[in-house]
Amino acid sequence: MFSGIVEALGTVSELRQEPPGCRLIVREPKIAAETRVADSISVNGCCLTVIDQQGDTFAFQAGPETLARTNLGELKPGSPVNLERALAVGNRLGGHFVSGHIDGVGTLLSRDDCGQWSTFWFSVPRSLAAQMASKASIAVDGVSLTIVDSQPDRFSVALIPYTLEVTTLGRLQAGGKVNLETDLLAKYVQRLLEAETWGTRD
Repeated sequence: MFSGIVEALGTVSELRQEPPGCRLIVREPKIAAETRVADSISVNGCCLTVIDQQGDTFAFQAGPETLARTNLGELKPGSPVNLERALAVGNRLGGHFVSGHIDGVGTLLSRDDCGQWSTFWFSVPRSLAAQMASKASIAVDGVSLTIVDSQPDRFSVALIPYTLEVTTLGRLQAGGKVNLETDLLAKYVQRLLEAETWGTRD
């Protein structure tokens, strides 16, 4: 479980093909120094398990499902990634509960920069739009954000200068892909509503 508060920006050091998946090696000295094999780390919002740690790098294995359903399949050596270690019991929760299980991929439609502040509009699959509402929480590439406006096929968020500076979102341009995770409670509400249409089974 995570909070959506990015701890550090890491850099993809190497992508090593291990068919049908790959090994993703990330460099970030501070987190590497405190990371052990089997730890869970959110990489662009996707929960991955550390399988190796050497010096200032740590490695994960990503299978074909993860590569196809997230933006991790588009990473290259040198790509920046948002990193957050799993929550420790008793820590302050500054964002919202984020599971690290990606629901879908969105695309940045536009960004309106006003000085150091920005408003981003993202496309979203309609199946996920049903789990979104204005002022609700959304994790975008692992960053906990508040939805400003929510429409059937898109939503907007307002980004402060700090978020733009310390996460990958500041470098994102129109057409860029992002991992999306909707609010956990919204998933259960939608499921309960769907269950009402199932009817009685013999």
